[in-house]
Amino acid sequence: MDNFDVFLWVAFPWLAIAAFVIGIIWRWRTDQFGWTTHSSQIYESKLLRLSSPLFHWGIVFVIIGHLMGLAIPKSWTQAVGISDATYHLIATYPGTLAGIAALLGLAGLIYRRVVNRTVFLATSRSDKVMYLLLGAALVSGFFATVTLQLFGSAHGYDYRETISPWLRQLLVFQAQPALMTDVPWQFKVHVIAGFTIIAVWPFTRLVHAFSAPVGYVTRPYVVYRSRDTRTGPVKEHVAWEPVRSHTEQLDERNQTPSRGA
Repeated sequence: MDNFDVFLWVAFPWLAIAAFVIGIIWRWRTDQFGWTTHSSQIYESKLLRLSSPLFHWGIVFVIIGHLMGLAIPKSWTQAVGISDATYHLIATYPGTLAGIAALLGLAGLIYRRVVNRTVFLATSRSDKVMYLLLGAALVSGFFATVTLQLFGSAHGYDYRETISPWLRQLLVFQAQPALMTDVPWQFKVHVIAGFTIIAVWPFTRLVHAFSAPVGYVTRPYVVYRSRDTRTGPVKEHVAWEPVRSHTEQLDERNQTPSRGA
């Protein structure tokens, strides 16, 4: 194994993870007002209503599938009686559907930004880089799944014997780059694209993924007015009242009936 392979499968992933962690901390400390999706819904909402949920739900299930395949060792699934054929069926077909949803949603979001001039003018340079790298990660992963898992061998390529242990060892600082030597090039491209998007994540609008409004689920309702019909208006106590003119005071005095009447 030459130095370039060591860089690709040891140094580059570590650098990407370091850029991710340091970038997130730096962004939070210096740019909390920019920690947002930079929503463009005000410019166009029809395509956004279709593409955004499709992309976000698709990517959620794609990430769940990656976590299950990379974090759970093969020996664990075999210990509970899940055969390789069953695991391949569970992982491949739902993962393919999730990938299709994410790709269609991303294509709709990109189409919206290109076609709608107002949205295009609101697209920053970092947004363009983010869409390019995110598209590369999704397309490379989908291509690897289709060519190797769907139309490859009977059980597809068993990445749980190479990529999964390589990643787990990498995260505990016991890198074994030799595990990536015989990995098909489709998965190698996808791994590199994935770590690239991780490296630039803090410097794009993708940081909004860490600001999901989870608290809205449990927050109390905001009561603006009571539904009780017996509740009357409450007089507000103000510290000052506007000064009325002399004419207004005379008119009010004339309209007030005398007590002896």
